[in-house]
Amino acid sequence: MTTVFDIPANDLINKVAEELRNVSEIQAPEWAEFVKTGVHKQMPPENPDWWYIRSAAVLRRIYVDGPIGVERMRTVYGGMQDRGSKPSHFRKGSGSIARKVMQQLEAAGFIEKVTGGRAVSAKGRKFLDNIAHSLKEDAVKAAPGLAKY
Repeated sequence: MTTVFDIPANDLINKVAEELRNVSEIQAPEWAEFVKTGVHKQMPPENPDWWYIRSAAVLRRIYVDGPIGVERMRTVYGGMQDRGSKPSHFRKGSGSIARKVMQQLEAAGFIEKVTGGRAVSAKGRKFLDNIAHSLKEDAVKAAPGLAKY
């Protein structure tokens, strides 16, 4: 069976984001169009669907590295803050965004709380593996002689 590890991350995250739009528990908050994703950013995201892409990326990250908590997720989505003429420094990403995304994924049943953070539930593992399998089948159908993945 094909798993998340067999598919490139970008392809998987884009497909999972499309599927998460159909899940009623995953909804962008009303403040999502105005908020920066961390103090190291100067502007909010330009992509209007960034919430679903971030949710898909968080779900994949928990699958690969889980169990993982909000603080570690903040470090994953952090970056270098430009401080003008002073040297740049690393700053963590938004904890509120990471927390809300994890709460929504938990409400949908894709992740669950465990000791040390959150881990992917059986429903979430099945959801991600089925999407990975469908992506691999689509790649084989597109080029039967040349397997893309």
